[in-house]
Amino acid sequence: MTKPEDAAILEELQQFREASEKLRTEVEKVIVGQREVVDQLLIALFSGGHCLLVGVPGLAKTLLISTVARALELEFSRIQFTPDLMPSDITGTEILEEEAGTGKRVFKFVKGPIFANVVLADEINRTPPKTQAALLQAMQEHEVTAGGETFTLSPPFFVLATQNPIEQEGTYPLPEAQLDRFMFQINVGYPSLDEELQIVERTTSRAPEDPSVVLHADDIMKVQHLVRQVPISRHVLDYAIRIVRATRDGNVPGINDYVAWGAGPRAGQYLVLGSKVRAIMQGRPTPSCDDVRVIAPPVLRHRIVTNFNADADGVATDQIVDTLLSEVKE
Repeated sequence: MTKPEDAAILEELQQFREASEKLRTEVEKVIVGQREVVDQLLIALFSGGHCLLVGVPGLAKTLLISTVARALELEFSRIQFTPDLMPSDITGTEILEEEAGTGKRVFKFVKGPIFANVVLADEINRTPPKTQAALLQAMQEHEVTAGGETFTLSPPFFVLATQNPIEQEGTYPLPEAQLDRFMFQINVGYPSLDEELQIVERTTSRAPEDPSVVLHADDIMKVQHLVRQVPISRHVLDYAIRIVRATRDGNVPGINDYVAWGAGPRAGQYLVLGSKVRAIMQGRPTPSCDDVRVIAPPVLRHRIVTNFNADADGVATDQIVDTLLSEVKE
């Protein structure tokens, strides 16, 4: 790569860092606190990945997603997942229509809510596996097949799903194949005392502010292309892959006792992409091992399948990831 090309990429990286800071500021006009959650969501979006947000009701998960969509001027669609939701309610359906003039009856495909840039799958585990599977092709291939015809979804395309971790009656756990298609599982916790005071004061005293548009769809596509041009040292790449492999090779003491299945190669891809985005959001031209350690929990926590021993001993996947990060050395 020539020096002028290097300079151009560095300038683009700087412009993206400034835009990401402005975007965070616009989101904070509406969302109080949850800085780590906001950062992880933005990292996933700029990496081109989907997100699963897990948290109890009332923590502004839906509001956060719709706010980000407005600040990026993306077409937003919300699907409320229920036990009676059908696949055609997501992808669309064919209707019989009479052509004007000829009177001939033809089938016309009416696009469903999946045809948007940001799709909020609210309480995704409340619908049966048959309907959950309607998202699989869209999430992986960015395509929808209906009535024997394949439709391409307009880029950028993100599925942001929510789950309630405490109310599990009448739910259908997501299969591992679908969980693996989510780049991050973001755990959304309760706000601090000061944040909760701000939330109540802000929402009961004045009308909420609308975020300004910071980036557009074309800008996001450019950023996703730019991220893949960011270099990563062999040392950092090796560290990221060794962390992923440690979830399944049994070389870390104690891990093998609790893990039934570890993370696959897709985890390594997302770990590297997320580390690159985090680095450039902080004004650094290349990621470090510290970026890998920060990105590892949301990438790995839903890709590690624990066994009976872990359930009996109360060992969660986050504890396993913490052990991995402490045992796998740079």
